[in-house]
Amino acid sequence: MRKLSFLIFTCLLIFSEGKSQQIEIPVDTTVTTSHNVTIKGQRISYTATTGMQPVWNDEGEPVASLFYTYYKRSGLKDDSNRPLVISFNGGPGSASVWMHIAYTGPRVLKIDDEGFPVQPYGIKENPHSILDIADIVYVNPVNTGYSRIIEPENGEKRDRSQFFGVNADISYLGKWLNTFVTRNSRWLSPKYLIGESYGTTRVSGLALELQNSQWMYLNGVILVSPTEIGIDREGPVEVANRLPYFAAAAWYHNTLAPELQEMDLEEELLPEVEEYAINELLPALIKGGFMEEEARKEIASKMSFYSGISEKVILQNNLEVPFRSFWKELLREKGGTTIGRLDSRYLGVDRKEAGDSPDYNAELTSWLHSFTPAINHYLAEDLNFKTDLTYYMFGPVHPWDRSRNNTGENLRQAMAQNPNLDVMIQSGYFDGATTYFNAKYSMWQLDPSGKMKDRLSFKGYRSGHMMYLRSEDLKNANDDIREFIINSLPGEGESAKY
Repeated sequence: MRKLSFLIFTCLLIFSEGKSQQIEIPVDTTVTTSHNVTIKGQRISYTATTGMQPVWNDEGEPVASLFYTYYKRSGLKDDSNRPLVISFNGGPGSASVWMHIAYTGPRVLKIDDEGFPVQPYGIKENPHSILDIADIVYVNPVNTGYSRIIEPENGEKRDRSQFFGVNADISYLGKWLNTFVTRNSRWLSPKYLIGESYGTTRVSGLALELQNSQWMYLNGVILVSPTEIGIDREGPVEVANRLPYFAAAAWYHNTLAPELQEMDLEEELLPEVEEYAINELLPALIKGGFMEEEARKEIASKMSFYSGISEKVILQNNLEVPFRSFWKELLREKGGTTIGRLDSRYLGVDRKEAGDSPDYNAELTSWLHSFTPAINHYLAEDLNFKTDLTYYMFGPVHPWDRSRNNTGENLRQAMAQNPNLDVMIQSGYFDGATTYFNAKYSMWQLDPSGKMKDRLSFKGYRSGHMMYLRSEDLKNANDDIREFIINSLPGEGESAKY
């Protein structure tokens, strides 16, 4: 079954070579197709609606149009109690492609069990999707995916600042979600936000924005590979927090001492390194250049033991080894390859072994290799969304206003005001961009009172930033979301009160 309705807006785009061409930007469009998928042994029917929904200004004029994909289970008589999961990726400037066709959706990439590209490119059924228990909408903010600014007909340019900044992003997306929920009759549904990377900044801020400006209350927020969400960790704390990730990456590449390599990563090694980072390394770093030389050498020796890089390099960096130096240094003497930033399981080959940072992000090039052909083919051929627009994997959204980032505090306040709101954090141990230990630190600092800590939980995985690319973690991470949703739904007749 296919259903198509649309409103088209014609916009003049200027290409880099100086030529101009008329291209149609859909402003208000839906295309609906019907599908089936087997999840946990159960055959499920669902509809997939791809479309463009406007962002309105105060005068009711469309100033942008956002591309989305909405999966809804078919054949249910009453969906008032069926959860709705609203999914964002990050960047800022990244399309909602990564979690869409590799994590929670009903179709996932054809990749190997560790997440590396295979040809022919494409997708397959996702037997672990959460579509069995929740409907899902994947939202692309302005200038990501097919989402675009709608320029005025008088030839002037829209003010970009209304879209491209921490708080501007949260404000217009809150209004857009109000329209989406209303149009799709989902006001009675339990609602969840899930964001990955910068998407965690986005959904942390949206939790309060939806609650206080749109009067839309949530049941849960899921932070996948979270950013700092406005929680300060500069200075010695930031430096000490690097070591557990260093240890995890070194353990994966077998560069630690035999007694450490023999340890279980999650049960033995990382707890030991975390305790050292908190109880010994952090207090030592606070002394800075006034640390006694013998103590400095002792600290460097222990850091070398846990990180797999030499004591000499650590001392040369005054105990503050930058991430980029670590990615270049770890395997310098073992083949000379670099390791990935977002996922340190991936290897890169630089022009020369010398230097203090990798030439490129090995993991990102690998991911674009498999994701880009898959999403373009899937949307056009399987979901029947046809357009001449370029699908922006990463779109032009800069400069991005990062000022007044209080999103962590916004999330805390939303939780405090709403007793039904729970939060789960998911992180990969081999993520060097948004490290798992920084994610734990954010969780510990999110609620200084400690009164809501039973509503905060952490899940770790033996993979990187996009932990779901590893076959084992695709299953485990979806199961964790499924359990989180089920456990956060209030019982029948249960009131939202302290």
